[in-house]
Amino acid sequence: MYTTLKEVLAKADKYNFTVGSFNTHNLEMLPYMIRAAKDMGSPISIQTSVGTARYIGYGVLASVCKYMADNEGLDIVLHLDHAAKFTDIKEAIENGYSSVMFDGSALPLKENILRTQEVVEFAHKRGVSVEAELGTIGGTEEGIAVAAHEVKYTDPKIAKQFVEATNVDALAVAVGTNHGQYKSKTDINFDLLKEIHETVDIPLVIHGGTGVKEEDIHKCTNYGVRKFNVGTELLVGWTKKAMEKFATTKENASLRNNIVPCNEVVYEIVKHKIGIFLNK
Repeated sequence: MYTTLKEVLAKADKYNFTVGSFNTHNLEMLPYMIRAAKDMGSPISIQTSVGTARYIGYGVLASVCKYMADNEGLDIVLHLDHAAKFTDIKEAIENGYSSVMFDGSALPLKENILRTQEVVEFAHKRGVSVEAELGTIGGTEEGIAVAAHEVKYTDPKIAKQFVEATNVDALAVAVGTNHGQYKSKTDINFDLLKEIHETVDIPLVIHGGTGVKEEDIHKCTNYGVRKFNVGTELLVGWTKKAMEKFATTKENASLRNNIVPCNEVVYEIVKHKIGIFLNK
C-alpha cells in the first residue's frame, strides 16, 4: 500500500524495528530498492532530495511508487528529504509525495517552530506526514554541504518543547552522525539519544546512516529510532560499479548491460540494511 511515514513508523514502534529510508539518486535504482524490501518483508521509505525530485519529476516518482506499492504488495512511503523551502514541500505534496521533511535546523528556534507549524498544517490537511530536524547534522548530501553552520547536538528539553509546539510526526536528531560519511564510522552519543527518547514521545530519525556502525543500529532501535536514512552508501556503490562497467563497454552496447549490475549493487545494499533494521 502506498502510505505515510506516520503509518509505517507506528508499525515499527509496535514491533520494535526501524524503517529504512533509502535515497534514490535516479529512476533506475527505484524498482530494485522496492524489490529488496519486498524480498525482506519490510515496509520501505523511498526518499529524494529536492534536486533529484526536480531531475526525475515529483509526479513521476510518486506514480512509480504508487504503482509498485499496488503491484508488489508492500507498504511504500515517498519522502522528500531536507526541504528548506515551503514551495518545494508544496510541490512535492501536490504531486503525490506521502511524506516531507522540513529542515529548519539552521534557523533560530522560534522561527523553526513557526515555519514547521506552517508545514505541518498544510501537510496534515492533505494526509501527508512531516519530519523535522532539531540540532544540526553536518556533512554533505550528494557532494554538497548540508550545513555550513556549527554542528550542534539536539537538546532533549528543547526537543520536547519543539515537538509539543509543532505536532510533527518524526524528529531527526543530532547525536553524532554526519551526512555523506562513508570512509569511516562515527561514535553515536547514546546517552544523549537515550535521554531524547525518554523525553520525546514520537519516532526519532537518524540521518547519515551510512556512517553508523552496523553493531550500533540495534541500540539505536532500542532508543526509539524508527527511521534510519541511508543514501551515500547507495550512491557510492552504484557509481563504483558504473565506473567499472562503462570503462570496458562498447559504445553501441545496450545500456542495460551496464545499468543492471549497478542496480543489483543497490538491491544487495538495501536488502542487507533492512535485515539489520528488522533485527534479523
